[in-house]
Amino acid sequence: MVPVEVGSGSLRRDRYVEEDAEVSQRLHFNLLEEIRENSQLKLAAYQQRATRYYNKKVKVQLLKVGDLVLRKVMPNTRILQHGVFGANWEGPYRIKAILWKGTYHLEDLEGKLVLRAWNAWHLQKYYQ
Repeated sequence: MVPVEVGSGSLRRDRYVEEDAEVSQRLHFNLLEEIRENSQLKLAAYQQRATRYYNKKVKVQLLKVGDLVLRKVMPNTRILQHGVFGANWEGPYRIKAILWKGTYHLEDLEGKLVLRAWNAWHLQKYYQ
């Protein structure tokens, strides 16, 4: 005995024509490159809008060699015994060199070089 769901047909299955499906598939295949190009254009336009929006909101932090800065305390350098009352910033440090825009080498006030470069995102200008 065949279940009712298997025995009854559907409109799509009943009106299916093999030749029409092949023509439709070839047509879609021919348009595939155009669809890809359109999606790439939309993606590029979206990225430009997002960049423009971000750049409007960003504050440029101009730091020069010799400026004093505070460095953000990272989770791996935080003193755990201090808990939530621990310092969020440490320093002051002096900017020794600018590697490229927004990336700096630091030294402490005695002239000892900090091991790695720091991004301006993790630095704050120190005012005496």
